[in-house]
Amino acid sequence: MSDITEALSYDDVLLAPQASAVLPRDVDVSARLHANVQLSLPLLSAAMDKVTEAGMAIALARQGGLGVVHKSAPVEVQAGMVEAVKRSESGFIIDPVTLRPEEPVGKAFDLMAKFRVSGFPVVDPAGRLVGIVTNRDLRLVEDDGTPVREHMTTRGLITAAVGTTLEQARDLMQEHRVEKLPIVEPADTGDEHGLLVGMFTFKDIEKVRKYPSAAKDARGRLLCGAAVGVGPEGEERAEALVAAGVDLLGIDSAHGHSAGILEFAAKLKDRHPDVVLMVGNVATGDAVRACADHGADVVKVGVGPGSICTTRVVTGVGMPQFTAVLECARVGNELGVATVADGGIRYSGDVVKALAAGATTVMVGNLLAGTDESPGEQVLVGGRRYKEYRGMGSVEAMRSGSADRYFQAEVAERSGPSQAEASKLVPEGVSGLLPYRGAVGEVTGQLEGGIRSGMGYLGARTLPELAERARFVRQSAAGARESHVHDVDVVHEAPNYQVPGRG
Repeated sequence: MSDITEALSYDDVLLAPQASAVLPRDVDVSARLHANVQLSLPLLSAAMDKVTEAGMAIALARQGGLGVVHKSAPVEVQAGMVEAVKRSESGFIIDPVTLRPEEPVGKAFDLMAKFRVSGFPVVDPAGRLVGIVTNRDLRLVEDDGTPVREHMTTRGLITAAVGTTLEQARDLMQEHRVEKLPIVEPADTGDEHGLLVGMFTFKDIEKVRKYPSAAKDARGRLLCGAAVGVGPEGEERAEALVAAGVDLLGIDSAHGHSAGILEFAAKLKDRHPDVVLMVGNVATGDAVRACADHGADVVKVGVGPGSICTTRVVTGVGMPQFTAVLECARVGNELGVATVADGGIRYSGDVVKALAAGATTVMVGNLLAGTDESPGEQVLVGGRRYKEYRGMGSVEAMRSGSADRYFQAEVAERSGPSQAEASKLVPEGVSGLLPYRGAVGEVTGQLEGGIRSGMGYLGARTLPELAERARFVRQSAAGARESHVHDVDVVHEAPNYQVPGRG
């Protein structure tokens, strides 16, 4: 038996304030997970079925973060979520969804619902623009089987040439009162129709103005991550996600420092070298080194710190999160590998501590699960609104597709739909309710504000500078109590603080 090593959680430490000439409004909170994944806000949403689907990924990317879509869904459904995020907005759409003149109106309705758009360009087999069809054209159509050509607009189409800028496109659409501006280049045939090469939409241009800090790829599309498992199903899932345009693949495992996970990571990186690969979860520097050696661009840190995770209690294994982040980030920085502090975040101050400990970004589930954009319906309990939240190690989640994360896929398959057979699963999480928290933007606004204030207290203008200037002090249990509200009955709750123990 080795010597016992002391390890600390976020509540065990504080950052010592320092002389500062930096105001919170002047700091830069951007983070670089990878050359292809630049974030304006160092925040990822957890790949959990009650946290991240397309709606959450879109909302978080607009705020500058990154959503990681869960894998507890059929491959085609998850890939569809990623595609919906990638097509949700773009300054310039290089590959717009199109229709053919002979296709039925019903297909147009299906595509409008799938991508949440109001219309499409119509092209002939050669790719030449022949019309535009929008929901206005189809509003009174009763027969979904009629061809699009009978309803599309063909005369007076407003188009622009290759090289048109965002501002020029906006002016043209404003002048002609149109919401879509196809970009065409002259066809070789010399006829009146040009080849469709892209499109601007008024909604996308307005979104660029509304969300100037949105996290986007080189083509102006929102960034999106997604989780995969291992084995043949994981390979199939990864192929579909890459085809859908995913920017980051995360191998979803409770124990990333295991032979099977590492071997699969190397295989995945070899097959998809241009996609950012995140491997986890781990809790030691040796594990970070092993993940990096097997192709990981990003390593996810955290074994058992989540609010709905029971891994440490059930297995006796884990690492207090502050020490895990500190050790893993140190090795990650040496190797040039980004680290994501996953779990244990309750307040914005915990985010500051994780970033000051060297983490590139943090990942949260609890703080986002109760928002409008998280999957699931609101429920009313005792006059207050709540949303369901569950650990991916809970029985319910494991039976819905996350059992392989805990190396129990075969048990889940044998148990099937039987409630009695579910007792053969060994859960490492629970299900519960979280207070409703409003829109994602409200939560991220408070988190960003806390990060900025923390950086101001330390005189740090950037996140790397925050880690350089950080000086931690250990606090006693009395100090932790002193840090919270005390000796007063709270009658007006703050949006960024919940009294410990109050649900």
